Amino acid sequence: MSIKSLGDPFSGESDLRHSKSCGCEACATGKHHHAGHDHHEDTYDLASMPAHSDMAADGAASPSGKLASSEEMLDRAIESAVVRSVFGHNEISRRSFAKMVGSGTMMAALASVLPLDKVKAAILDDLGTPEKTKLNIGFVPITCATPIIMAQPMGFYEKYGLDVDVIKTAGWAVARDKSLNNEYDASHMLTPMPLAITMGAGSTATPFLMPAVENINGQAIVLHNDHLDKRDPKQWKGFKFGVPFEYSMHNFLLRYYVAEHGLDPDKDIQIRVVPPPEMVANLRAGNLDGYLSPDPFNQRAVWEKIGFIHTLTKDIWEGHPCCAFACSKAFADEMPNTYGALLKSIVDATQYASKPENRKEISAAIAPTNYLNQPVPVIEQVLTGRYADGLGEVKNVPDRIDFDPFPWHSMGVWILTQMKRWGYIDGDVDYKKIAEEVYVAADCAKIMKDLGYEAPDSTYQKYTIMGKVFDPDQPEAYVNSFPIGKGVS
Repeated sequence: MSIKSLGDPFSGESDLRHSKSCGCEACATGKHHHAGHDHHEDTYDLASMPAHSDMAADGAASPSGKLASSEEMLDRAIESAVVRSVFGHNEISRRSFAKMVGSGTMMAALASVLPLDKVKAAILDDLGTPEKTKLNIGFVPITCATPIIMAQPMGFYEKYGLDVDVIKTAGWAVARDKSLNNEYDASHMLTPMPLAITMGAGSTATPFLMPAVENINGQAIVLHNDHLDKRDPKQWKGFKFGVPFEYSMHNFLLRYYVAEHGLDPDKDIQIRVVPPPEMVANLRAGNLDGYLSPDPFNQRAVWEKIGFIHTLTKDIWEGHPCCAFACSKAFADEMPNTYGALLKSIVDATQYASKPENRKEISAAIAPTNYLNQPVPVIEQVLTGRYADGLGEVKNVPDRIDFDPFPWHSMGVWILTQMKRWGYIDGDVDYKKIAEEVYVAADCAKIMKDLGYEAPDSTYQKYTIMGKVFDPDQPEAYVNSFPIGKGVS
C-alpha cells in the first residue's frame, strides 16, 4: 500500500484520492507504477512490515505525531474506507463536510452511529495476509476494462496491499492463452470466456472462475459511412462484420440482433474476429462494413468521421453484461487471501466507476499510452454518455456504459443458451450447474457487503431481449424457440 496516500479521512485538507494533492510522490509527478517500470520507493507490504516501523511519510503519522506502525496504518486504511463509503466515495462532499464541522465533530458524529473500533476488529479478523502481493493482470485496452485499469493509477490495488502490473494485451486469444499458461495471475475477460475455458470450448478445459462483472452495456453496432442509407438490418445481406472474439457478448448480441431481423448470421453475413484496436483501421480500409465492438472504438470511428453508431447494445438488451474479472480456480484455491484482496480491489473500483460524478476523473486516469492510449474527449463521451452519434446529433445517454460487479447466474445461463444455439457447444448442457460453478456470485456478494455495498438476495432473474422473455428456468426451451440457429432442434 502506498503509505503516502493514507491521508486523514476526518480532515477537509486531506485528499484521499490518488491525485496531485494527495501528497504521494507518484501522484504529484504522474509516475504511477505500471507494466515495465519499477516503482517501489513508496510501496510497502503492510502484512510484512515490522510492528514499530521506522518508515513513515506525509499522511501516515500517528495522532501523536510519531512514526506510524503497520497496525496504525491498517487502522487508517480502514477508517478511510469507512468514511469514503459513508460519503458514497464522493471526495468533494467528504472534504466539504469535514471543513464545515471540523475533524473532531465529524469523528464523533460518525462514532455515534458506527462503532469504528468494532468495524476495524471485524475487518482485521477477516483480513488474511496475501500469499503473493506482486501480480500480473492482463487487460485489453477498452473502456469495459475501466475498473481493472483505473485500480492501478487510482490506488485501489495498493489499498488492499497488492502491487499489480496491469499489462496491455493485444486481444482475447492472447489473454486466454497467457492466463492458461500462468503468465497472468488474473485477467480482464469477456463474460463468455470463463464458461468456454471451463468447458473446453476453443481451448483445453481448465476450471476458471468469474467472481465479478466489470461492465454492463457499453457496446454498439457501428456501420461505415458508406451505409448511411442502410439503417434496416434486412439490407445487410453480404455485409462483413467484426467482433472481438468468438466467445464474446459482441458475437452473441450481433447474431441475436440480425437473426431477429430475419438474417442467418452464418449464411447472410460474414462475421470476422478482429482485435478491438484494429476495428477502426479495418473499417477505414473497407475490410469491414461494420462491427459490434467495445468502446472506445465505436466512438473513435465517429471521431475520425469514418462511421456512425447504428445502435447501442443497451437498446438490444438493457443491462447486459460484457466484460469481467476472471482467474483460474487453482489461483483462487491456492492463494485465497490474495484472491480475496484482488477481488476487493476490483469490486471497490467497479463501485467507484458506477458513480456518474467520477467518470471524468476516471477518463483522464485511463487515457494515457500505457492504458487506453486514446484522446480524453473520446473516453469521456463513452463514460459520461454525452456523445456525437455520427449522424449529426449529440446524444445524452448516461447509462451508455455502466458498472455493476455482481455476476448473475442467469446471465451465465443466457450465454450458454447462445453458445448452444450457434453450435459452440453441443449435447446435453447442465446450464445452471455450469453457471453456478464459474460465476461465483457468493464471493462477489460477500465482498460487496464487506465493503458496505448492497448485494442482490437472489442470483437468477428473467430478461427481456428485443421483446422476447428469457426464463433461466427453461433454457433448453429458450434455445429451441428460435427459428434461426445451428443448435435449434
